[in-house]
Amino acid sequence: MKKFNFPIDATLDVIGGKWKCAILCHLLEHPRRTGELRRLLAGVSQKVLTEQLRELEQDGIILRTVYPQVPPKVEYQVTPLGNSLKDIIFAMCEWGSEHLMKA
Repeated sequence: MKKFNFPIDATLDVIGGKWKCAILCHLLEHPRRTGELRRLLAGVSQKVLTEQLRELEQDGIILRTVYPQVPPKVEYQVTPLGNSLKDIIFAMCEWGSEHLMKA
């Protein structure tokens, strides 16, 4: 288990980075496939998206489901632990919207 000096460090370890909060915003709406996320996140590379999804999955924030069909269908959704971040993520979105209006 990682050791953190401040509780917020543990939060940022899980949701920090350029794309994780945006990924969670979209997955909190409903489950999505990789290609759908890539279209929604303009500018993210496939490599970075895959890395961020894997990290969120390893931290127990999202669940990856592979459906046995050809071609394979992979879908991501938030777990109950991920859903517990909903208020934090939405508060960050609200703060960002207000900040952009003032700029």
